[in-house]
Amino acid sequence: MFITCLDLEGVLVPEIWIAFAEKVGIPDFRRTTRDEPDYDKLMHYRIDLLDKHGFGLKEITDVIASIQPLIGAEEFLDRLREKTQVLILSDTFDQFGRPLMKKLNWPTLFCNSLIVSPEGRITGYKMRCPQSKLTTVKALQSCGFDTIAAGDSFNDLGMIRGSKAGFLFRSTDEIKKANPDLAAFETYDDLVDAIFSVIK
Repeated sequence: MFITCLDLEGVLVPEIWIAFAEKVGIPDFRRTTRDEPDYDKLMHYRIDLLDKHGFGLKEITDVIASIQPLIGAEEFLDRLREKTQVLILSDTFDQFGRPLMKKLNWPTLFCNSLIVSPEGRITGYKMRCPQSKLTTVKALQSCGFDTIAAGDSFNDLGMIRGSKAGFLFRSTDEIKKANPDLAAFETYDDLVDAIFSVIK
């Protein structure tokens, strides 16, 4: 049996931190896992920046409430689920992801958790497990599943390369150039075709 593992931001929904940067008018928040391979470094950068400007969880979730899935994302998930189980593996956080899952008709999401003070200040985060995406696909494989993975960022490369088949989707030129052996797609139709060709 196949399980298709998908990244969330940049694949199914817009990047949360970029949307937040645009809302508050601070370009420094635009930095994402497409730019920074070290996730811990990136999150400490974000938390420090939030503190510097006095933002907390509420300000971010207010922006998330306005985010809609990328055009075609819901149909893409429906098509996939006709032939494969689908699991969204994201380094986002439960507090961010839950409202987005509702807009995508509640697919299964594995993600991390924020540590939030009683006043709503984000003080840290808790990873579900080390190298969460790669660790998860290996665990699924240990249960007898074949995994197919797709994502757009540095932190997706582990699960992409660790799966039976893996693809880049709407990734950056830098990542595509550094990984020329990985097939890269820009449309949901092309990605579906590639995934279904593996399942056959």
